[in-house]
Amino acid sequence: MAENTRIPGLTSRELGTVIGAVAPGDGYPDEQAAVAAVARAALSAACEPGDTDALTLVITLGAVRTLRAVIDDASPQAVRSALEAEVAPVVPSVSRLRDALARWRARLPAGPVWTPLVRGARIGARFVTPEHPLWPEAVDDLNVGAPLALWLRGDPARLGMLSRSIALVGARAASGYGEHVALESAAGLSDRGFAIVSGGAYGVDAAAHRAALASDQVTVAFLAGGIDRLYPAGNDDLLKRVARDGLLVAELPPGSTPTRWRFLMRNRLIAASSSATVVVEAGARSGSLNTAAHAAQLGRPLGAVPGPVTSKASEGCHRLIREYAATCVTTPDEMAELAEPIGVSIGAGAGADSLDSSDRAP
Repeated sequence: MAENTRIPGLTSRELGTVIGAVAPGDGYPDEQAAVAAVARAALSAACEPGDTDALTLVITLGAVRTLRAVIDDASPQAVRSALEAEVAPVVPSVSRLRDALARWRARLPAGPVWTPLVRGARIGARFVTPEHPLWPEAVDDLNVGAPLALWLRGDPARLGMLSRSIALVGARAASGYGEHVALESAAGLSDRGFAIVSGGAYGVDAAAHRAALASDQVTVAFLAGGIDRLYPAGNDDLLKRVARDGLLVAELPPGSTPTRWRFLMRNRLIAASSSATVVVEAGARSGSLNTAAHAAQLGRPLGAVPGPVTSKASEGCHRLIREYAATCVTTPDEMAELAEPIGVSIGAGAGADSLDSSDRAP
C-alpha cells in the first residue's frame, strides 16, 4: 500500500482476510478502495449518524487520511490547513475541529480499528461503502449528511431494489384503519414490483413489512442501532424474516444501541433511499413527520393518506396535505404514480423548515 493509504498495523494479508469476510459480490474494486472501506468501518463506530463534520473531512481528505488524523492525534490547526489546501467547500473552525477530533478519538474501537468488521463477520453482516459497486447512490443526495457506510443482513444485491421503492411510514400506535391501509398499500405496491421500505417499528411499519413478505416482494428495514440490535423486541421474529427474505440496513456498526437521536437520523435514510415516501397514518407529533420533512428537503415525492376528519391519528397526514403540498393518495395506484416519471414531486425544501420534527419521538 502507498504510504498515504496505509492504516497502522494493517498488512495486506490482514486486509484481504478482513474485507473478504464481509465484502459482498465481487468485493471492492482494488486495494485502495478496500483500505478506504476499513477506515470507514472504524469511523462509523467513532461518529454519530449525520455527523456533517466527519463527512466533510472524509469527502475532502478521504477516509484513510481522516482516520489517521484521529489515530495520530493531529492538531485541529493541521486538519484545518489540510482542508483549506484541498479547497473544501466548508472549512470548520479550529475550535469545532478540536471538539470533533476529541469526540471521535474517544469512540474509536478498542483494539484494532478493523474490529467492527470482524464483529460484523461473526454475525453474518455485510458491509458496503461508496467505493463498493452495490452502494445505493440515492443516499448520496444527503451530501455531508450521507452515511459513512452501511451494514447489511440479507442478500446485498437487494440494495438494487431501492431504485424502485416506496417508503411506507406512520404511527407506531396505529389504529385498525392505519394498519389496514398499510397492509393493502404494501401488498398492492408489491404486486406492482415496488420494494417496500420502512423502519421496522410497531404499527404501520410492521404492517407494511408483513404485507411485502406475504407478497414475496423485497422489503427493506432501516434500523436505528446496530444490525444485530433487532428493535423493538416484539418485532424480533418479523425482522429476522426481513433479514432472510428482504434486507436489514444500519449505518452504525454491530453492537450499537438505538437512541432517540439515532431514530431521527435513521429517518433521513428511509427518505433518501426510496423513490417516494407515503405517510399512511400520523398524529400531530408523529415521528413519521420527521421522515416526511427529510423527503421534502430532498425533493422526493411525498404522499399522505387521509383519514377520518375526527381522527387525531390522521392529523399529521391532513397537515401534510393542507400545508406542505403532500399529494393526497388513497390507493396503491396513486402511490405508485408518485415514484413513476409521471408522478408529482414537491419542491425541494417546501415547508421543510417548519415541518422539521427533530424534537419528536421516532
